[in-house]
Amino acid sequence: MHEGSHEILIKDALVFLIAAGLVVPALRMLKLPAVVGFILAGVALGPWGLGSFSDTWAPLGLFTIAEPEAAQPFAELGVLFLLFLLGLELSVEQLWSLRRIVFGAGFVQAAASAIVMALVAGLFGFDLTGSILVGLALALSSTAVVMQLLTAGHQASAPVGRTALGVLLFQDILVAPILIFVGFAASDSGANLGTVLLEATVQGVIAVGILLIIGRFLLRRLFQMAADAGGRDFLMAITLLTVVGAAVLTASAGLSIALGAFLAGLMLGETEFKHQTEVDLEPFKGLLLGLFFMTVGLGLDLGVIARDWPLVLAGLIVLLAVKYAIAWAAIRIFGRSAGLATETAGLLAPAGEFAFVVLAAGVAGGVIGGDEATLVSAVAGLSMLLIPLTWKAGRALALRTRKDQDGDMLPAFKAELEDHVIIAGFGRVGQAVARILDAENTRVVALDSRPATVARLRKEGWSVYFGDGSRKEILHKAGLEGASMVVVTLDDPQAAEHIVRAVRRFRPEIPILARAQDADHSRSLFEAGATHVVPDAIEAGLQMSARALEQFGYTPDTVRSLIGAERDSEYRKATLEQE
Repeated sequence: MHEGSHEILIKDALVFLIAAGLVVPALRMLKLPAVVGFILAGVALGPWGLGSFSDTWAPLGLFTIAEPEAAQPFAELGVLFLLFLLGLELSVEQLWSLRRIVFGAGFVQAAASAIVMALVAGLFGFDLTGSILVGLALALSSTAVVMQLLTAGHQASAPVGRTALGVLLFQDILVAPILIFVGFAASDSGANLGTVLLEATVQGVIAVGILLIIGRFLLRRLFQMAADAGGRDFLMAITLLTVVGAAVLTASAGLSIALGAFLAGLMLGETEFKHQTEVDLEPFKGLLLGLFFMTVGLGLDLGVIARDWPLVLAGLIVLLAVKYAIAWAAIRIFGRSAGLATETAGLLAPAGEFAFVVLAAGVAGGVIGGDEATLVSAVAGLSMLLIPLTWKAGRALALRTRKDQDGDMLPAFKAELEDHVIIAGFGRVGQAVARILDAENTRVVALDSRPATVARLRKEGWSVYFGDGSRKEILHKAGLEGASMVVVTLDDPQAAEHIVRAVRRFRPEIPILARAQDADHSRSLFEAGATHVVPDAIEAGLQMSARALEQFGYTPDTVRSLIGAERDSEYRKATLEQE
């Protein structure tokens, strides 16, 4: 690489860091999502933004990205890390439970969207092959943007997150056959398309099988070996090898690199190294995903949008309307509620990053003209920019479809809630519990009787709803039938007891963890049916004792040992008194 290329690369890296450290935080102050901030930063700092004026005023070139192509490999790493971490959050059983969505709704959504969008492209003047290519390019949605928004909004493990992920996983499986079709359309090869697709399917199955075998029998041993070597740097190295190696394996079989990363995360999520890996990769994921979103903005040609804005606007409206309707119908057909379909369709309606790959391959093979591809890319890029808005609109529309009195505040999708934790009382204690559970990828549904608190925390992305947890219908709406635990954190003794009694009456076997004010309140909660009780008075006394011991010069390990023994004694005493 020439010295000039090194200088350009370093300058571009500096521009990206300026965007990540200054521009995007400034946009966040305007209440814009980070995804939108990075895309807008890419538009502004790219060749079609400030770069278009660098010929007029040379210093502007210092604040623009000159070689967007150089950032592409690093941007793809961000997508890999995102899918890898999503795989860590799921289990094989949870993935299997999504099979109807993956192969049912996913197939219907992709096939119907491709067909309808191809017909629309024909009406816009594209020839037959070009129309099919455009239909395939626009049929798929954005895994990177959608899952990042769901993760940031604490919804990745919620019903809307699992449904969207199921459809997106099927779309990732379609990468190989779509690229094969584009290759055939671009060549005069006499080979049989069906034969090639069959060979690609066999290769894909073999690659996935190898990956699953490695994950099942070797992955834990490899990570254990790195841990025994004594350093987080070795664990980081084996983690990166796992992510990139799995992506290369699936890519070599013609499948999506994101699919390989997701499956690797799914396998590692079954091991004891799951949590350490999440902590190590989180900073890299955020920064590299930001780079990916910036590359999306860099690809938006503002000149084409300004010149052909009526055509771009018409294409954008048609794309969103058609894909929204198809996604909604596909999700409803395969057993999801109307409200869930309404919200999820808002995420799936826009196009995705794969559109740029298909269009670039089509241009390289002469299947579609450069001007036509630029126009379609503008429609796809603008639709991706609108994903936060389409999701918000879908959520608002879903809320309006709820007909019961508590419909605007209570979960509409109780049938989808499984293995979640219900927290009754969402003050400081309840929020602390929720943050820890959320960090461990446990779905939380909270109930609180203070409307202002509910409204504020819902804006922050929490699944908190207004309602009295002692009422049967409220607990039913919160999904008590499928909950794995109930945590009662109210500081009102009488209200806490009523909730414990109600939960125990409707779910006799479910664990109930309750907060008590003192020993008397603890006994009342045990009598009401609580499984475990945590008295505030005991914990406050233990914390104060710990501080006192530290002031006397006791070592942290000694303090933890003494306090742990005293805690066990106090809780054992409380249990014996109850018995």
